[in-house]
Amino acid sequence: FPWEDSILETSDPIDSRTISKSELQLILAGRSKSKVKGSKSPSLREVFSKMEMWAIIVANVINNWGYFVLLSWMPVYFKTVYNVNLKQAAWFSAIPWGVMALSGYVAGASADFMIKSGLSIVRVRKIMQSIGFIGPGVSLLCLRFAQTPSAAAVIMTAALGLSSCSQAGYFCNVQDIAPKYAGSLHGMTNGIGTVAAIVSTVGAGYFVQWLGSFQAFLTLTAVLYFSATIFYNIYATGDLVFD
Repeated sequence: FPWEDSILETSDPIDSRTISKSELQLILAGRSKSKVKGSKSPSLREVFSKMEMWAIIVANVINNWGYFVLLSWMPVYFKTVYNVNLKQAAWFSAIPWGVMALSGYVAGASADFMIKSGLSIVRVRKIMQSIGFIGPGVSLLCLRFAQTPSAAAVIMTAALGLSSCSQAGYFCNVQDIAPKYAGSLHGMTNGIGTVAAIVSTVGAGYFVQWLGSFQAFLTLTAVLYFSATIFYNIYATGDLVFD
């Protein structure tokens, strides 16, 4: 019943009538420990002075760039390049995203398996991130050779499926280098990445109108994928940076 919530819920565990003594002691012990060992969040100056953090920021920016270009322009691409009507384009555009949703689980499970097998965290992050960027980059370059919308859909499915490996790459890397501040730092990097998504989505339209070619912009995106892969592999780490 709705009224039960007001009876069973309290703003402080000390006032709860249903909590066990052992659970209460555990919560209070955690509070005390956090007060003693608590530390201030790293300043923006400190965050931006770490190349390990820039590796994550750059990866987030390029991931969002490519992701939202495909999300926003894929139906238009099929309509413009292959003269597919919008209803058919919706189907061609939906399949890759469905595969991407499933491949994200595979990427996570694969990363966990590699770590349990003895590979270092940073090695796993770099492997997964390399797949997550090189795969889409190569796929976008291969689009120029697709002769039919079905072939193009297969290539885009490969691009988005492989890009989901980033979920086990840079996406988890904040937790590795700053477990105490993972939430706030991930929010910051994702905010920067969102700006890149806006720029790429709007810029793609002007770029295509200027050059009259979707492939030129997709080639640019592929180059950004490859460049970010190199940058991430040079500077990323799995060690604790912010304690």
